[in-house]
Amino acid sequence: MRKLTGFVLSLALIFSFKIPAHAELAVSANSAILVHADTGQVLFEKNPDAHMLIASTTKIMTAIVVLEHCELDDVVKVDERSAGVEGSSMYIKAGEEYTVEDLLYGLMLVSGNDAASALALHVADDMEDFAELMNEKAAQLGMTESSFKNAHGLDEEGHYSTARDMAKLAVYCMGNEDFARIAGTVSHTVGEQTLVNHNRLLREYEGCIGLKTGYTMAAGRTLVTCAERDGARYVCVTLNDPDDWDDHRALYDWAFANYSFTE
Repeated sequence: MRKLTGFVLSLALIFSFKIPAHAELAVSANSAILVHADTGQVLFEKNPDAHMLIASTTKIMTAIVVLEHCELDDVVKVDERSAGVEGSSMYIKAGEEYTVEDLLYGLMLVSGNDAASALALHVADDMEDFAELMNEKAAQLGMTESSFKNAHGLDEEGHYSTARDMAKLAVYCMGNEDFARIAGTVSHTVGEQTLVNHNRLLREYEGCIGLKTGYTMAAGRTLVTCAERDGARYVCVTLNDPDDWDDHRALYDWAFANYSFTE
């Protein structure tokens, strides 16, 4: 798999810019950014550094912290702290056992808050300790305007990020083969459940290969996606966006039409 270089300019890539119709772009999001994944080149931005609630796109960070601290076949026993967590759910029950991999599917496809809690408590003693690991990872990635308080993304004081920081995180995570495989899976069966990915663009937009949806009443609709065509890979982030599906399609269409690169 081709390695992603994050937000470091690669001299091996030479951009060919057509005349970008940037002035014609308009998105409904309060905050948005579109970046070229291999170089970090920002192609479009709108309030990219505003501190925003990020809802379940938080789970992108949860997943990468888990992947970097666990083996996929580790067994997780669900306890009462994770069963029945409010909001979106994988419907796990106390006493049940799952592999880390199966819980990651529940986390990333159906946005299970219960799966997020179970994974966090498998890695750390409590949610606060897991949040410390999330913040340590954020610091390593240069996410200087982010603060994580929990693994699921339910609204909590002091839990926020920015479109720019979430793009940095998404680029990094898509360089992890296990993360990219899970985040790009349309459906997966765990036990008797078939989990269907909430990310409609995986089915509806040519080249979409991930990542994660999110919603709370306070945060509004949040969406982080990644799309690739003909060797060009982009990451798009929109926060508090009532028209996120169409905005992501429009931004990707614009990028694929106006930018190309050669190695």
